[in-house]
Amino acid sequence: MYYTNGNYEAFARPRKPKDGDTKSAWLVGSGLASLSAAAFLIRDGQMPGDHIHILEEASLPGGACDGMLIPELGFVIRGGREMENHYECLWDLYRSIPSLEVEDASVLDEFYWLNKDDPNFSQNRATQLQGESANTGNRFDLSDEAALELMRLFFTPDKDLYDKSIDDVLSDAFYASNFWLYWQTMFAFEKWHSALEMKLYLQRFLHHIGGLPDLSALKFTKYNQYESLILPLVSYLKEHGVQFHYGVKVTNVLFHFLPDKKVAHQMILLRDGKEEVMELTEDDLVFVTNGSCTESAALGDNDHPPQLKVTDGEGSSWSLWKNLAVQNTLFGRPEKFCSDIQATKWESATVTLLDDRIAPYIQDICRRDPYAGKVVTGGIVTVKDSAWLMSWTFNRQPHFKAQPKGQLVGWIYGLYPNEPGDFVGKPMEDCTGAEICMEWLYHLGVPENLIEELARESASTIPCMMPYVTAFFMPRAAGDRPDVVPEGCVNFAFLGQFAQTERDTIFTTEYSVRTAMEAVYTLLDVERGVPEVFNSVYDIRCLLNAAHYLLDGRKLTEMKLPLHLKLAMRAGLDKLDGTTLMELLNRYELI
Repeated sequence: MYYTNGNYEAFARPRKPKDGDTKSAWLVGSGLASLSAAAFLIRDGQMPGDHIHILEEASLPGGACDGMLIPELGFVIRGGREMENHYECLWDLYRSIPSLEVEDASVLDEFYWLNKDDPNFSQNRATQLQGESANTGNRFDLSDEAALELMRLFFTPDKDLYDKSIDDVLSDAFYASNFWLYWQTMFAFEKWHSALEMKLYLQRFLHHIGGLPDLSALKFTKYNQYESLILPLVSYLKEHGVQFHYGVKVTNVLFHFLPDKKVAHQMILLRDGKEEVMELTEDDLVFVTNGSCTESAALGDNDHPPQLKVTDGEGSSWSLWKNLAVQNTLFGRPEKFCSDIQATKWESATVTLLDDRIAPYIQDICRRDPYAGKVVTGGIVTVKDSAWLMSWTFNRQPHFKAQPKGQLVGWIYGLYPNEPGDFVGKPMEDCTGAEICMEWLYHLGVPENLIEELARESASTIPCMMPYVTAFFMPRAAGDRPDVVPEGCVNFAFLGQFAQTERDTIFTTEYSVRTAMEAVYTLLDVERGVPEVFNSVYDIRCLLNAAHYLLDGRKLTEMKLPLHLKLAMRAGLDKLDGTTLMELLNRYELI
């Protein structure tokens, strides 16, 4: 497997890999990573679909990319997916997946046209004081001190950030900025999370720095991601004969460790509660999604809070990874990610508006008609003075195809579910759905005498506590996440957010699809390059453009720098006079 870029490889069609017809594939889990791997096996590996088996413990595919209509509860979305134009592997896949909505179009075509006609941007990124705009003015408000801290993090080698938290490298001067407000709520970073991962995010999305304040960097699907991304992919796989096995829990994969290779030779599974042992050969390719951000998520309802039923480290996906990890050190260290639920949890809630009484308050904040079928909030709206650090969003409506006319479905989340609410006075984790809705309505600016009535009669709110939702952000070091294909493995690969691949960032749909592509291309020796992570971090234009926005348009020469840096900058500018670099500095208004 190798990385590449450009049209030559992007448009190439690989020849059929050797011995592809004799191999079978066993994919553990049916999240986006696993489904994508199955699609790459078919499209690029040219493996017969009926040789591919997807083993899923639940009764539905999709993993974290969910969108459910639960009869006794209503609509449920545990989270949403923010996407961008440089998800190279995601779009490479979905150019080949037929749309279920538009005739003779791919999912990529449908998505591209939708976002051309209705581009995303926020008209009010943050509020305070019960629905008033926080007037962030699309400014980052980084002081010179904070800007230098961020620059130092950006240029710090990975190894120097191993096992360090964000709090280890950034100070209160940085946390006081709008940048941190945008950043932590958009990506769900907290101060105790990995400084390495924050650095990788900065580098990965450098080209979108200017679009962070108003979220114009983002693109969204028409419906929830289950209906817009998962169902078309499942339909494609079924049309090619892929076998889906539900109610199957894989508990272990056993290996022969030989001097020159590692061979998965047995898979232990429970099918409808009964243990089976499956013998494997080198022609049986095994793909395991290790770990899960939605593992053991607990739902409440309008009248009951969610009740977690797991303690630190418990859950099927973690148990499987632990059983793999004890066999070989190259299979990672799951305990680094799943051992502290207090540090990895937060809570979300799906709110369904049953009539039109709440919609005017939403419209006052987002400055758009939520019933128009177009972008509504344009991404999350963060309540700056919320004790829960609440954010909420309404995407294009309807958000579900089955959504009754006149109803709106939105999503709320709180990064600090242990803190007492500003209106309800209780921690979010102890609140019923109705109480979460009350807290939200309070921050929308609904008169206090109407809040309880509207929360109980005009809305239905389903809370969801996710104990491991940011587990992949925990501080880590080399080897904590296993390589997609660990050294020497001939028929085994890891997939998803807890597998290690170069330069890309987790908590994204792109990461799931990238690991799937790398796994398939490696194990089948597909003769086509995997698109590298978009290389904006190596493009001086992107670097200078990002600096311009991060400084809110002020000049480098206006910064209050330590004397040695100021002298070095002046000397450098003198030497650049009359060069192309000087032209670029002027073009991006840095001098």
